[in-house]
Amino acid sequence: MNPVKTIAVLGCGSRGRIYSTIAAGMPEKFRVVAACDPVAERTAYVQEKSGHEGFQKFADAEAFFAAGRLADALIIGTQDTHHYEQCRRALDLGYDVLLEKPIAPTHDQVLALAEQAARLGRKVIVCHVLRYAPFYMAMRDIIASGEIGEIVNFEAMEGVEPWHMAHSFVRGHWARPHLASPTIVAKSCHDMDMLAWVMDRPCEAVSAFGSLSRFTEKHAPAGAPARCTDGCPAGDTCFYNAVKYTGEMGRRWLGMVYDRAADAPASEILEWLKTSPWGRCAYRCDNTAPDHISASLRFSGEVTGTFTLSAFEFGRHYAFYGTKGVLRGGPAYRKATGADILVQPHGGGEPRRVVIPTPTSGHGGGDLGIVNALYDELTGRGDGRTCIAVSVQSHAMAFAAEHSRLTGKTVEIRDNRF
Repeated sequence: MNPVKTIAVLGCGSRGRIYSTIAAGMPEKFRVVAACDPVAERTAYVQEKSGHEGFQKFADAEAFFAAGRLADALIIGTQDTHHYEQCRRALDLGYDVLLEKPIAPTHDQVLALAEQAARLGRKVIVCHVLRYAPFYMAMRDIIASGEIGEIVNFEAMEGVEPWHMAHSFVRGHWARPHLASPTIVAKSCHDMDMLAWVMDRPCEAVSAFGSLSRFTEKHAPAGAPARCTDGCPAGDTCFYNAVKYTGEMGRRWLGMVYDRAADAPASEILEWLKTSPWGRCAYRCDNTAPDHISASLRFSGEVTGTFTLSAFEFGRHYAFYGTKGVLRGGPAYRKATGADILVQPHGGGEPRRVVIPTPTSGHGGGDLGIVNALYDELTGRGDGRTCIAVSVQSHAMAFAAEHSRLTGKTVEIRDNRF
């Protein structure tokens, strides 16, 4: 019989609740036995989903770690700046870890955690969930099959989406990278990881440019106050009006930071916005995160490509140019053609169209996939697809891109160090 593995959760925000809820829905694999978060309603939510009679709740990390090792594995879903110290302590206590990305806010800390995990023989599975999403698995399998030949170059785009940008990187937790982690690390280590996985070869050099150009005070509407709730003259036409948090689209994002978002009346949300960071004018915040970044990457074998992050596009799109054909994929292609992936051989003819079934969990099915992968890793049947020893490459690429953006220099990468 397959053993049931116990899970504890440190940080019961959006990601911690999602992973623990999926795990609790697999009683043949997992038992969720403990949770830690300063917001009591969040640990209560995890407890309810768990259904475990002996469930333990903690309000702060110090009390949680003082209780010793409570489970086989620990899900760490806290903010970026806490990942390094909390993962380090978890490994010392004997936990295997499911660690939300990014691994840590600095490159040195990423390498230190990887070295510690290897030294202690513990597993750290990084939540690069896209490796478990059917779309990305299909794209990689097509490239690995040789159908489009050898990859010569590529184009990759991550559209953050304007409202998401304003919510997370202007008003939110990642607005000031020096207090969280660099934008391309926090948001795009997924994309760097996908490129590393698909290319299946080391990245040797990165050169990047980018800046904060739109979400600045000089672009604020005439007469706009510091807060949208103060009565902005442009409120009826401004896409970023925080009052929209009372609507359907806004409440979906608000639920990431305000636990009563789904049920609260509009009056309650508006009152909360009067003092919350998310009530500020998107053009009058203290943000420094860039709203666009373009990076050129060189992989071994003289394979080159570009990656672009933009606040003003939606979704991820890819084009891989091979010696036998071209693969294109992403939501833009699905919207235009009905197919998620198009494989076009050189010489003409109709492209092969690949349609991916509607996923059953978030991140295109990747959230469910990573929780299943956690079980496989804990029971010795995993393939190490997102273990920390693998994930250091994507983080090295992202940190190198940020270093290049800030210095204007091309950064050479050797053995995931620069």
